[in-house]
Amino acid sequence: MGKIRAAITGIHAWVPEYRLTNFELSRMVDTSDEWIMQRVGIKERRILKGEGLGTSELGVNAVKGLLEKTGTSPAEVELLICATITPDMMFPATANIISDKAGIKNAFSFDLSAACSGFLFALQTGAAYIESGLCRKVVIVGADKMSSITDYTDRTTCPLFGDGAGAVLLEPTEEEVGIMDHILNVDGSGCRYLHMKAGGSARPASHETVEAREHFVYQEGQAVFKFAVSSMADVAAEIMVRNNLKPEDIAYLVPHQANLRIIDATGRRMGLPPEKVMVNIENYGNTTAATIPLCLWDYEKKLKKGDILILAAFGGGFTWGSIYLKWAYDPQ
Repeated sequence: MGKIRAAITGIHAWVPEYRLTNFELSRMVDTSDEWIMQRVGIKERRILKGEGLGTSELGVNAVKGLLEKTGTSPAEVELLICATITPDMMFPATANIISDKAGIKNAFSFDLSAACSGFLFALQTGAAYIESGLCRKVVIVGADKMSSITDYTDRTTCPLFGDGAGAVLLEPTEEEVGIMDHILNVDGSGCRYLHMKAGGSARPASHETVEAREHFVYQEGQAVFKFAVSSMADVAAEIMVRNNLKPEDIAYLVPHQANLRIIDATGRRMGLPPEKVMVNIENYGNTTAATIPLCLWDYEKKLKKGDILILAAFGGGFTWGSIYLKWAYDPQ
């Protein structure tokens, strides 16, 4: 019996219909299409509209599509992990709500919070359950309704974020495909540069916190950008060196879509030409835990079995990491 690895055997994503364009944003705050495109590379972002609709609405649409696409019965799923920083509510877990809405009754499920690195952290956690033999079908969801914590009076942050979800199915394989290696890191001292000031147990919601607009993303842009560029590029290069990978071996870099300049810097650090870097930030913005599965979904038809992918992300916490995987199936 060979080594058991966790392979992605299917992917699906879902985004809301409503497109918030740069032109519309420029009517809300002092910004412009040119300013946004030059600094971050975003043209539009999707926004979930509708009373009472939260992150689970995004996630369940991605999961239902995934199960249908892969011919998987909800009863077969043994574990569902939802990476998110915008849960429907503090409890129960959004993963529990997604499972219920998708008809998944035989699985345990939980949320994982690692900001923009959340999908990578959740993917490796799910892989551990596969590799240990504890589970045979694991669903990993990256979903965030970032519009719910975005301050649309703050011109520095409101152009960045959008809403979306992506989900993958993990299954065991003895073939030379699947998740081959990972590097995941945290530095909690980065908290002061990127966080939400109120709403947690340290600073519960009050009239004062609401009036002070402390329930939105707070970011010190220059500090975050500097750390993100170095950390994401370095960890992607490190996993290449550790696995003796050369630029010509890699089919694609799959980077977190936060800022086009960070994406470009990571690709250059790895020695990759632009055509080997997955980019869709222009269409969706930063959907936090959903950006990497959204990229895989957009590029799925270009991937073939055995393709080497390097996934890389950086997020609040600070969190950052990289996963080396070999794609497990040919285009359908």
